[in-house]
Amino acid sequence: MHRPTLWAAAGLVVLLLLLGLLSLLVGSGSTPMARAWDFIVGDSSARADAQIRLAVLDVRLPRTLAGVLVGVALGAAGCLLQAVTRNPLAETGLLGVNSGAALGVVIGLTYFEVTSAYGVLVWALVGGMAASGVVLLLAASGRAAGSPLRLVLAGSALGATFHGMTSYVLLGEQATFDTYRYWTIGSLAGIKTSETYPLIPLIALGLLIAFCCVRPLAALALGDDSARSLGHHPGRIRLTVAAAVTLLAGSAVALAGPIAFLGLLAPYAARAVTGPRMAGQLVLSALVAANVMIAADLLARIVIRPWETPVSVLLAFIGGPLLIWIARSQRMSTAGVAS
Repeated sequence: MHRPTLWAAAGLVVLLLLLGLLSLLVGSGSTPMARAWDFIVGDSSARADAQIRLAVLDVRLPRTLAGVLVGVALGAAGCLLQAVTRNPLAETGLLGVNSGAALGVVIGLTYFEVTSAYGVLVWALVGGMAASGVVLLLAASGRAAGSPLRLVLAGSALGATFHGMTSYVLLGEQATFDTYRYWTIGSLAGIKTSETYPLIPLIALGLLIAFCCVRPLAALALGDDSARSLGHHPGRIRLTVAAAVTLLAGSAVALAGPIAFLGLLAPYAARAVTGPRMAGQLVLSALVAANVMIAADLLARIVIRPWETPVSVLLAFIGGPLLIWIARSQRMSTAGVAS
């Protein structure tokens, strides 16, 4: 990585640590920040207080960890997808992850009587990954196997189909709709540590595949013919990247529900610093998204305290205007998407 990217990465790591600490100190409840700080630094009276222990360890710590994981996963997935499709406005929903996860949740709630938050997470993960698997199979078939247009079209078509199926099931199931509505709004509230840990290996595997694709993606940015001349297979690169995006986005959606704009905006911010360097884009996209996710979750706790605002709503308020600005920007066409 070149020096500006290293400095930016170091700054984002420090900022993430500070935001993580603040996330442990601030909540929507009545626990004072000073008492939460005493608990963190090991004060004996604070450690003996069951209410503070509950607030810090059982409520705030799991959602902070979840926020970092969701941010890293969506930031990296968005960066990969924009690079492989050469489209700076591509986002993770293109692979059908969101619609597949939604259908999985509805099926689990309606036909398998899922009642726990962990059960919803499992069905969301299975649905998202199954949908993306079908998209990959469709994109890998035929003459234009692995082309970005085929990948996007397959994802859009399947996503629309799953959305229709989800709506059909929900029409006659009021109880299912109530639970589904809570999941689909997108929030980190109520996440438990037991729900977070099982997804860490999946996100780690997705990141490992992503970093293995850095050099092939840099070659692919020169064009398919140039990539072939350098010994790469464009179709295989795109399908491998899509598999990594599936692991990352599927895990994030299963954990926090559909989160819009984050995977779209973080890569754009990263490219403003790194330029065409794919490795730097991937690292900064993940760090930017993690910081934004934690900051948005902090705001979600205090905007209408003692109640909470869904984090997806805050991200939409921020992301909508930014997306319009990006789309109108003259730099968008020269943003250096993995080129």
